[in-house]
Amino acid sequence: MKMNPSILLSCMAVAVLVGCNSADSPKKPGSSDGTQASENSATGDGSGEKPKTNETATTGEETNGVKREEWGTAGDGQKVFLFTLTNKNGTVCKLTNWGALISELHVRDKGGKLGDVVLGYESLERWLDSDGNGKANPSYFGCTVGRYCNRIANGTFELDGETYLLAQNNDPSHLHGGKVGWDKKVWAGEIVDHDDGQAVKFQLTSPDDDEGYPGNVQAEVIYVLTDDDAVRIEHSATTDKATPVNMTNHTYFNLAGEGSSTILDHELKLETAKYTEFGKNDIPTGEIKSVEGTPFDFTKSTRIGDRIEKLAGEPGGYDQNYLLREEKVEQPALAATVHDPASGRVLEILTTEVGIQFYSGNYLDGSLVGKTGKKYEKHFGFCLEPQFHPDSPNKPQFPSSTLKPGERYSHITIFKFGVRE
Repeated sequence: MKMNPSILLSCMAVAVLVGCNSADSPKKPGSSDGTQASENSATGDGSGEKPKTNETATTGEETNGVKREEWGTAGDGQKVFLFTLTNKNGTVCKLTNWGALISELHVRDKGGKLGDVVLGYESLERWLDSDGNGKANPSYFGCTVGRYCNRIANGTFELDGETYLLAQNNDPSHLHGGKVGWDKKVWAGEIVDHDDGQAVKFQLTSPDDDEGYPGNVQAEVIYVLTDDDAVRIEHSATTDKATPVNMTNHTYFNLAGEGSSTILDHELKLETAKYTEFGKNDIPTGEIKSVEGTPFDFTKSTRIGDRIEKLAGEPGGYDQNYLLREEKVEQPALAATVHDPASGRVLEILTTEVGIQFYSGNYLDGSLVGKTGKKYEKHFGFCLEPQFHPDSPNKPQFPSSTLKPGERYSHITIFKFGVRE
């Protein structure tokens, strides 16, 4: 059924204001309302407006074993919450509705000791002013990226005969949704029931012309912490007008422990032998290449630092998209395995997506200080980001990232943790 756009906008606004679920995803019994987010809920965008915040979260409530605490107030007056999920093994995952991000993730090493393995900040104030100069999370630690993660060439694309102009915030390209992408917005958040474990759902309304994109989009992210030490992330979205949608989670991992060292001694195996060739400005040429004989070959478990010096350019390191499959699959399949020999920790990444971006923290330079007071130097974290290929809106030979009215964007990623002796 086609809905009048004005009616649809009103419905979206009401759904967000009451913090409820969309009609496609009815609220489950026992859920606890989290926050209310307006349609234009951009906060922490470097405007210099100081948030009202506490160093630690205030005492809150608990539902389904998940704790929800007030974490402060964003620059536009909206409340921000911290959600703490804990499974039967003592694994702890902390989430916040600012950027729908992972703030902390504590998993055990081979000696049974818990350690935080994700980069980030200790307070809302630090997330909103990460560098002391008003920049909010400039490296995209832990966040949900949208409307379109990765790059779009020259900040422009054509769709249905119209040309759309986007911010060139990674000059001359458009990167990670623009100047104020979904990673810098306050989402509605609530604790929900889930068959697989403790869960929190975040929702956001992205209005028509948000950062230049067409269509009103209703986005949703559900995080689930399972009792087998996995974090399951379910991304979904709907729209009232054709638009590119490409969501991902941008967590930086260090399996040796946040702020401890570089990740160059980590060992990586990718379940693919193909990558998208990059040209100028890290934009794909459209060609799919074999990794054989190149530093991009991780078909066998290989130390990340073994061939990193062979990569040309500045600042040096991996920032490469790999082809996993020609089209999405319904059930998450293994895409990558990372092992840190020192701690024994192992991370497996499963996804339904067509591609995965491997980034070795090349632009970290010590200017950002993390949650435990340690500087994040170059290669102090890595990202493995399941996604559509970069610049898909301008590459018809790539799997299409266009979401149309009546369709539902869906993408599942699983971060599964274990140990090796």
